[in-house]
Amino acid sequence: MSDQPTTTSEPRGVSPDASPSQDARSSGAVITAEPETTALASDQSTGGERLLELHDVHVYYGNIQALKGVTLHVDRGEIVTLIGSNGAGKSTTLKTISGTLKPRQGSILLDGQAIHHRPAHEIVGLRLSQAPEGRRVFSRMSVFENLQMGAFARKGVKLDDDIARVYELFPRLKERRSQKAGTLSGGEQQMLAIGRALMAQPTVLLLDEPSMGLSPILTQQIFSIIGDINQQGTTILLVEQNALMALDIASRGYVLQTGRIILADTAQNLANDPQVRQAYLGEI
Repeated sequence: MSDQPTTTSEPRGVSPDASPSQDARSSGAVITAEPETTALASDQSTGGERLLELHDVHVYYGNIQALKGVTLHVDRGEIVTLIGSNGAGKSTTLKTISGTLKPRQGSILLDGQAIHHRPAHEIVGLRLSQAPEGRRVFSRMSVFENLQMGAFARKGVKLDDDIARVYELFPRLKERRSQKAGTLSGGEQQMLAIGRALMAQPTVLLLDEPSMGLSPILTQQIFSIIGDINQQGTTILLVEQNALMALDIASRGYVLQTGRIILADTAQNLANDPQVRQAYLGEI
């Protein structure tokens, strides 16, 4: 794939309205550019089938605006990552896609079908699921029972093959299948959160900070399995604090700052962008 961006309506570069606010400064990572050097150009796309699309999405918490016109897309078969500082709106974006938050303006399409007014349980039924930040396993239920809960929208369907698939991806869960989820280690709970989301047989899987609180070795294991899940045909939108690992596994990425998409490009180009490297990869 060429590293030169092609022109579309989605942003490549820093948008003219993306000057850093005090909130962005306090989060520690800010990308800035002089207005005369900014341009609205495109992110690279695979040229594939659009599976998930957000168009001009605005979300509020009360009177506080959290997302300010977010536009992005994920093509079928891709891993796309959304990076940004704490408080940038990454988790809010995923919650809005999954239906736990509702946009005040804009639209969200899943395989061409509008989902932004649908309740969360209906969206799961359309084969979009999320492994949330903080895992949120059912601590008093067993591993097996947690996996069953992930298939709540698939009533009357035998789950043996799906559970076997999860156990193949995460052998540790098979070993712990009768154990209460609350007694699992952090890494095991993350495996369970992802496995539970897979029980919905999603075409699109949303992953929110899968490496949070994990050791480097466990993080490598989780990311390897995320790659396997994608290779098996699941499209993934990944929010991740470890920007380097996220950009390494993704085909494309978006940078979110104070509720706005300010950069969009191939993952390789973003990883090589000096401002991204300084703001999110720890380089000075």
